[in-house]
Amino acid sequence: MENRKQVTKKLQRGVAEAIQQFTMIAEGDKIMVCLSGGKDSYAMLNMLLYFQKVAPISFEIVAVNLDQKQPGFPVEVLPTYLQNLGVDYKIIEKNTYKIVMDKTPEGKTTCSLCSRLRRGTLYEAAKDLGCNKLALGHHRNDIIETFFLNFFFSGKMETMPPKFKNDAGDLIVLRPLAFCKESDIEAYADFMDFPIIPCNLCGSQENLQRKKVKQMITDWETEFPNRNAIMMNALQNVSPSHLLDQSLYDFDQLENKIPETSLVE
Repeated sequence: MENRKQVTKKLQRGVAEAIQQFTMIAEGDKIMVCLSGGKDSYAMLNMLLYFQKVAPISFEIVAVNLDQKQPGFPVEVLPTYLQNLGVDYKIIEKNTYKIVMDKTPEGKTTCSLCSRLRRGTLYEAAKDLGCNKLALGHHRNDIIETFFLNFFFSGKMETMPPKFKNDAGDLIVLRPLAFCKESDIEAYADFMDFPIIPCNLCGSQENLQRKKVKQMITDWETEFPNRNAIMMNALQNVSPSHLLDQSLYDFDQLENKIPETSLVE
């Protein structure tokens, strides 16, 4: 059983690797850290605050929570936590819960619409706050699960990149926990005793495809330890010429066409 110091060091190494490999943070950045009240975003905030102290460059952090007006949401938890932590923060109030409930047919999952509404609101907030970057709390397991969701159900080989530019081209989105294991984050959250706020909008839904994929990957990891690490390496080791996407590789010009006469004896 690892202790608090060991788990903290593992997360710090994972975040440092992501920051360095993908050049996530530069001098003068103002980063909006999206805080949901879940274990991942709490861990991400702590990690970025740590690197803000030890990094040889200067950058700003502002924590932002989107209050979606979910019934029973404990509105006092995050402001109290952030005030005690001494972090600049902003709470955005927008009733996306009602929109999601009104627009989603009974029996259908709310995740897709909820995610789009959240994303648009947070992008606008980042611009209003003068932030040039926005940080999300997705970790290694999320990235692998998303790859298989797209692979099995959307017909795409695509996942969550550790760093990308939004469609408008005016904001860089970061995932500093990209190389961190969910189990380490869970252990860290237990050690830190974060005031976790469960999501009653999507977290209460059963039989989501993501849950099925998550269980599949968990079973693989149990049967073949370290498979998650291998799959994560695979996502960083792509050979376009050994796939079938003609927009990534020019198969037409691969070789000179064989003269027809050479095919006749």
